[in-house]
Amino acid sequence: MNDTPGWTSPGSAPSDGQDGAGVPRPASPGDANGSAPQWSKEQPPAGQWQSPTAPSAGADTPPHTPARAHSGGGQGTPPPYGHWGPPPAAKPGVVPLRPLTLGDILDGAAATMRRYWQTVLAISLGVAVVAQLADILSVRFLAPEPVAIDPDATPAEALSQSVASLKNALAESGPSYIVMIAAGLICSALLTVVMSRAVLGRPVTLGEAWRDARPRLLQLLGITVLVVALSVAIMLVGVLPGLLLGGSAGAGLAFVGGFCAFVAVIWLTIALSLASPALMLERQGVIKAMKRSMKLVQGSWWRIFGITLLTNVMVAVFTMLVAIPFVILATAVSGSGLDSFMEGSVPETGWTFLIIMGIGGVITSALTYPLTSGVTVLLYIDQRIRREALDIELARAAGLPGYGG
Repeated sequence: MNDTPGWTSPGSAPSDGQDGAGVPRPASPGDANGSAPQWSKEQPPAGQWQSPTAPSAGADTPPHTPARAHSGGGQGTPPPYGHWGPPPAAKPGVVPLRPLTLGDILDGAAATMRRYWQTVLAISLGVAVVAQLADILSVRFLAPEPVAIDPDATPAEALSQSVASLKNALAESGPSYIVMIAAGLICSALLTVVMSRAVLGRPVTLGEAWRDARPRLLQLLGITVLVVALSVAIMLVGVLPGLLLGGSAGAGLAFVGGFCAFVAVIWLTIALSLASPALMLERQGVIKAMKRSMKLVQGSWWRIFGITLLTNVMVAVFTMLVAIPFVILATAVSGSGLDSFMEGSVPETGWTFLIIMGIGGVITSALTYPLTSGVTVLLYIDQRIRREALDIELARAAGLPGYGG
């Protein structure tokens, strides 16, 4: 045990090229009794024996999971003959200590929101209010006039128009994005601490979460800045040649280059998606956390991509369902009436409209922040369980019998 938030430090993790030395294993029955077990001379016929301490080769539970350990440290009475099989995985907190399924991950994130709602809601609601307030002020006071786009412009003019549009977008949304990124970092860091304790079934107060997360905020910001900078650089490399060429050929080249760059950005984003929990829970530096994420994601990219995509789709659908009533209400009371909404013309900078929409944004953000952060942390825990037997260490940290001190 060390001083990490909740449980672990992977200083000698097998994924770093080691052979597994230093990764804790559950105490064997012999260790629990003080001597090696004495087996009977008469054993079941070959090919008909299945160990009560491990699942069969085709079972879903890997042989390193805590399901191998006997209850009571190996001193329990075995089940009747013919009913051999692994006992259910221990579940001291919101998820069972075994490789997690999609249902386990989503249910674990939702269970954390229900079980520790006071701490979770205090974090997500506070962050959502600050982020939405910054967005309202940015749209109300910093929104410039849109840039006119000439479809027949020369390559140089098209590039100039693109630069002008980018400047306008940065002027309008830049400050709010900065505030939202900072708020999101704080929310992610605090919720990571909450999730790491929830896995062990231990509550955490807002003050405790802040004390654990505060020393890592600058490094977490460094990861975010690096990921954003790499993504922007990749996109520029993809579309810039087409923009410089201009014309129909340049447009086609920009489309192909932009698509390839977009695919590369998606790959990079998923490969580095576990860097934040790795930094928070392993107490590593920025570069080491990013390398750690790539190592954990390796071989499971499609699975992590699918779960992340499904989570984002669920969040988007929920956000849309909540936003529609607020858009209708904001349009109706802002003076334009529902006719403007049906025509697709709504006021975007009026105080009434922005405030009502901000309230809807606070509601959706307060409920979706914990879900997305929880899924990310549980994906990290799941990958370490699958690769490094983290379930054993978690069981020890939770104080479960049969796993040592």
